[in-house]
Amino acid sequence: IQRETESCNYYITKLDSPAKSEYHKAEYRVIRLRNSLTILLISDLEEANNDNMKYKDYEENCSSANRVKKDVWILCVRVGSFNDPPEVSGLAHFLQFWIKKDVITREREIIQRVKNTKERLLSFIAQTDHLPSKFLRGNSTALKNNLKKMYIIKCMISSKYKNIYFEYNPEAIVGASLCFGNYFLELNTYGEASEDHLWIGLVLIVLIMITGVFSYYQDTKSSRIMESFQQMIPQCAKVLRDSERKELLATELVVGDIVLLETGDQVPADIRILECQGLKVDNASITGESIPLIRMANIPQTGSVIQAKNMVFFSTNVVEGSGKGVVVACGDHTVMGRVVKLTSRLPTRPTPLSREIHRFIKLVSCWAIFLGVSFFTMSIAMGHDWIDSVLFLIGIIVANVPEGIVATMTVSLTLTAKRMASKNCLVKNLEAVETLGCTAVICSDKTGTLTQNKMTVRHVWYNGQLCEVMSSDTWRKYINDPGFKNLARVASLCNRAEWAPILKDEPLPPLNKRKILGDASDAALLRCMEILVKGGTDSFRKNYVKILEIPFNSTDKFQANIHLFRSKYLISFKGAPERVLERCSTVAFGNETKDLNEEIRSAYTESCYILANNGERVLGFADLELSTKAFPVGYHFEADPPNFPLENLRLIGLIAMMDPPRPAVPDAVYKCRCAGIKVIMVTGDHPDTAKAIAKYVGIITDHDDYANSNRKQDIVVTGTQLRDLLPEQLDQLIRQHQEIVFARTSPVQKLQIVESCQRLHLITAVTGDGVNDSPALKKADIGIAMGITGSDVSKQVADLILLDDNFASIVTGIEEGRRIFDNLKSSIAYTLASNVPEITPFLAFIVLGIPLPVGVICILCIDLGTDMWPAIALAYEKSESDIMLRYNLLSFLFFLLRKPRIPQSDHLVSRKLIFMAYGQIGVIEACAGFFTYFVVMAEHGFLPKRLLGLRSMWDSSVVNDLEDSFGQEWTYQQRKVLEYTCHTAFFVSIVIAQVADAMVCKTRRNSLLRQGMGNWVLNLGLLLEIVLACVVCYAPYMDRILKTYSLKPEWWLLGVPYAIIILIYEELRKWWIRRHPGGWWDKETSY
Repeated sequence: IQRETESCNYYITKLDSPAKSEYHKAEYRVIRLRNSLTILLISDLEEANNDNMKYKDYEENCSSANRVKKDVWILCVRVGSFNDPPEVSGLAHFLQFWIKKDVITREREIIQRVKNTKERLLSFIAQTDHLPSKFLRGNSTALKNNLKKMYIIKCMISSKYKNIYFEYNPEAIVGASLCFGNYFLELNTYGEASEDHLWIGLVLIVLIMITGVFSYYQDTKSSRIMESFQQMIPQCAKVLRDSERKELLATELVVGDIVLLETGDQVPADIRILECQGLKVDNASITGESIPLIRMANIPQTGSVIQAKNMVFFSTNVVEGSGKGVVVACGDHTVMGRVVKLTSRLPTRPTPLSREIHRFIKLVSCWAIFLGVSFFTMSIAMGHDWIDSVLFLIGIIVANVPEGIVATMTVSLTLTAKRMASKNCLVKNLEAVETLGCTAVICSDKTGTLTQNKMTVRHVWYNGQLCEVMSSDTWRKYINDPGFKNLARVASLCNRAEWAPILKDEPLPPLNKRKILGDASDAALLRCMEILVKGGTDSFRKNYVKILEIPFNSTDKFQANIHLFRSKYLISFKGAPERVLERCSTVAFGNETKDLNEEIRSAYTESCYILANNGERVLGFADLELSTKAFPVGYHFEADPPNFPLENLRLIGLIAMMDPPRPAVPDAVYKCRCAGIKVIMVTGDHPDTAKAIAKYVGIITDHDDYANSNRKQDIVVTGTQLRDLLPEQLDQLIRQHQEIVFARTSPVQKLQIVESCQRLHLITAVTGDGVNDSPALKKADIGIAMGITGSDVSKQVADLILLDDNFASIVTGIEEGRRIFDNLKSSIAYTLASNVPEITPFLAFIVLGIPLPVGVICILCIDLGTDMWPAIALAYEKSESDIMLRYNLLSFLFFLLRKPRIPQSDHLVSRKLIFMAYGQIGVIEACAGFFTYFVVMAEHGFLPKRLLGLRSMWDSSVVNDLEDSFGQEWTYQQRKVLEYTCHTAFFVSIVIAQVADAMVCKTRRNSLLRQGMGNWVLNLGLLLEIVLACVVCYAPYMDRILKTYSLKPEWWLLGVPYAIIILIYEELRKWWIRRHPGGWWDKETSY
């Protein structure tokens, strides 16, 4: 609160320093109300009565303009008093006397009303034309200053305070509480207590804190969305205020400001155009259109606001021309602001992996609680002390819950994310790694994702022939071609694009990295001529003096330039192909000029049709040399109306360009189709352009399917058609068609497409680079943003960022996602197998009445110690298909040919996995543990028969003469040493069996002999597992820390036969599955 107070005083000082002496009596204070709403109040008791009168008058005048109840008007507190000079004179006057009397008593009610009406109130204030004229004193600058103060207060009110919290593990909390409670209860009851309970509680508390840190880190990542939106705000804007041209910060703009726009400016707000000259804007960040759009004034709006030709929008760029317009929306109220607000309000959808983990934890928790409560009740019924029964309860819960599984998954996903980062896939949300592997639909943006977002010349037509421009072409190919020279001259002269200036000390960057000032079409021509003409466009421009230009407009659809060269004037003409053709009467063939006949017209028209169907933008070019008699040197040319001929021109040719697809995209789309993934294009571009690109990259294929000739495979849906579809109809459309292109879509419609896919239970990935893609990116199961061309908002929302902007990198993510899911299954199967030998000792302890075979401390040593590294190392295991096929390419395709998993049926922890872990491998490990336990007991004189029912006497501290099977007497202390030795031996036998289990979990179908032991991370993990077991057994002071004791070397060998049994059994099972695919063993044990 102190920091906020200082900040408020700082703003007040900066804003009102010229008038500070006029209201020196005003007292400023900040009152922090609940819900972190900060309200700035001003006390001026001397003018309370006057304020009261003015407030009532003001309230009456506002009655017809959506008046808000006076309780809520405290949000509009005015900085200053009513006696301020004109420079800071005001609006939104307040009755301070009423505020002082009434606010504190009805604070809760006011807060609730603030929540309900804050946005409506602030919007009302922004509509300055609704305010009573009597309160708009002074000039427009005064009004703007007051609105600027309202903006600062709004920012303060909108600020939210997030508290750090931890997402606790409820099972761990209950376990820790029981441990501490049992420890202190036993201490108060008997005067002494086992420290086991205390240590277990501390370990669980540490586990809770670690889990909480991970949860907090995941939850705070989305808080930067609005911050990145603020970074998009242009720094300055040129405005007209008080008949003067001023340069202001974009944050100071308000509705009604007149803004001047020039080439290269970023639009600072939503602006309606009043005047313009050749104004073109790049709307790619909003609509996804790669071609700059012409803006005009005085054009009635038809359709949606986004399609209006007299509007420019916040964050778009002016690429050509100039204009003047009035601000109609600022900040959150702009089209882009509404998109960002929509994005921030969307709830985060849980990933399939998180749902699987929650399902797994729920199953394990219910099972653990059921067993714990059951055996607690059984223990009480059998006459055991209730404190000991609580110990059983805790032991059963700890043994059932794999405490290290969350950490194992997190580390495994982190290692996979690190491996993907080396392949240009930056993972923000770790769980998204697996989500990509089970993706069934990819909704991809076109501009900048499938394409390069850079217009490029693809074809030229001259001398009556259509030629393709290859990327390997240079000026040497065309140096002796007079027909191309004529075309290059017109394309260079009738072109407004220029190279951006470079600093003197800065080296010349490569051609594809150099910046160009101008629209995309002119930039493509400039870049092409730089390569195909010796000396580039300067070879023409330095010799031809520009005299006049008629800029391109949407009505005439042409641009004309006049240049002077060697005392002759040359008209260069460029425009839509049909407009150029109708103005020509001759055609250039090399150095000759011929009459334009029907054959040439047909060839010209046919070439235009072919190129347009390819999704290319076609421009026609013509020229005309003016006679020196009619147009001598010094002739005064005029553009409106033209006083020179624009008819009977000489046709030069055509140039076609397009935003080319990325080279690796067609292959990536093909691999996605092979993997059973449907790729849908969702773009704001023109339907014809979108369909052409979709055909080029393979999203739409040409079908000759005679069997299903009545069923159309592909479909192109426009935003207008999509607006008329009901949700059920959209679902049916996506279900029926395999190849879909959505064109002319808005951000909200992209969101509707994603929601439709999710209603069909399809795991949906969305790729995009613009702010217009951000709502769909956040709503999707996995959002994929572009790292180079992507906006900051899209990167903050996305779960995965492609650092090279290459759609093909998604295929790498699919491979890694499927591999990590398989490996996580192996890790869980390995981890769960040790649960059975951890649970059964407690069951035998209660049912058979034998001394406890293994303690809770040893169980934690397994779950959080020896099992951790091997479980994590399984994430490094290569896929089984790499061995099944010889060549890497074939194996990669085989791996992808698998259909994506269905999360509703193919679970991370399935019935078959539980059956294998609990019902087979776990039973063998339990047998190993009990065999070792009985052998150690027998060597010390306690045969298995003697142990039955011995628990009550064994645990009694008053019995110091307990006889074994051979008549030897054992004191209580000696028995406990033997018991802890058995715990250690049981622990070691589990470790030995788990080594074999880790080896067999490497594969689910292949033989271990074929898979090999090439995973050296796992090899080191198995070695570390043995080393940790040795440390637990032989390290000094372990008898006090963990209650473990040294073992004889031969006791280590007791678990080896059971490890061999696991290896042999698994090899035989997998061999049978390979020989009999689809049989009972395959259906019931192949997880």
